[in-house]
Amino acid sequence: MGRMKFTKQEKSWILYDVGNSAFVMLCSTLIPIYFSSLTEPGSSVVVAWGYAETVASLVVALLMPILGSMADLKGNKKKFFIGFAGTGVVACAALGVPSHALIFLIIYVIASVALNASMVFCDGFLTDVTTDDRFDTVSSHGFAWGYIGSCIPFIACLGVVLGGGAIGISQSLGMKLAFLITAVWWLAFSLPLALNVKQTHYKEREPNLIRSTFSGLAKTLKAIVADKRLLMFMLAFFFYIDGVHTIIKMATSFGTDLGIDSTQLVLALLLTQFVAFPSAIAYGRLAGRFGARKLLLVAVSAYFLVALFAAFCLDTAGEFWFLAVCVGLFQGGVQALSRSEFGRLIPKEHANEYFGFFDIFGKYASIMGTFLMSFFTQMTGDASIGVLSIASLFIVGFVLLWKTPK
Repeated sequence: MGRMKFTKQEKSWILYDVGNSAFVMLCSTLIPIYFSSLTEPGSSVVVAWGYAETVASLVVALLMPILGSMADLKGNKKKFFIGFAGTGVVACAALGVPSHALIFLIIYVIASVALNASMVFCDGFLTDVTTDDRFDTVSSHGFAWGYIGSCIPFIACLGVVLGGGAIGISQSLGMKLAFLITAVWWLAFSLPLALNVKQTHYKEREPNLIRSTFSGLAKTLKAIVADKRLLMFMLAFFFYIDGVHTIIKMATSFGTDLGIDSTQLVLALLLTQFVAFPSAIAYGRLAGRFGARKLLLVAVSAYFLVALFAAFCLDTAGEFWFLAVCVGLFQGGVQALSRSEFGRLIPKEHANEYFGFFDIFGKYASIMGTFLMSFFTQMTGDASIGVLSIASLFIVGFVLLWKTPK
């Protein structure tokens, strides 16, 4: 994993990004296309998919601060991680069962909630597996190897979905096999973290679990409000990650509504993964020289330009390919450095509790972004207007990040 030598715990933590990224990749490419085949003719994939993502994000945002506080108790973090990761794996495999669009969406929401919850607990383990001075590098390698690692099962999925006809496999059966391939991959790369990583920072257990949980949440919220640097960073994150998540989640459905061929969409997004791999590692190394905050400002500015391009210029498959490369250059950096910068600002024994609030900011931003895009697309009948509605949020995020005290 690069020139830097990683400990066994760091490698195990990084590998979970490799595992869950396979499902993330499937969610942003083949799943929306498969879902469109289950919907009634004339239905907007952007609208239905956007509302489903909104519901999943809302559930995670409401649950994670409470579960995060409970996970910070001694011995709980790994139990919560295993529970949600396991649920996600089972739900992923089950996506191939329903033939009705609504039932498919319900299972997808369950899988998405489990995925995102497990990722919050994984993020909380960052403070257990490494030291402050290695946060940027370890976090960046997690995203980087996640991008490149997810391509392996994804290419296998493409083989059975797009090329299965050569051996008598229909596209429908190919998608069912794709869900199984992804679930097995996700499970396999969850095991190292479950087996090798230990919770070294924790809160001691108290007799009244419910009271201590909500009391801890109240104290954490007060501490966040009182810390101007942490509060400003989280507000900035709320706005700019909104656009990032929305672009990731809605890219395929947006391209579908524009009439771009599904094969072109999938291959372009696969290219994003390959571009994001070296870019994320480069961001981790550059952060040591220039600082994470400066690089985040660059990435947020770039995403604003990406949103403008998508709204005003995106019409053809070639332009979608260009957009995919641009997204790949900055996607890993903005996610990895946001995670590592936040990890440096919080007390380690309350990592999951703080990351639970961090996830609220990320998930409510996702709710706002996907809802705005779905709403404006539905009201105007133009998906480009939906994209334009999120571009202004990058401006707000940039300004808040710029004013965040060093």
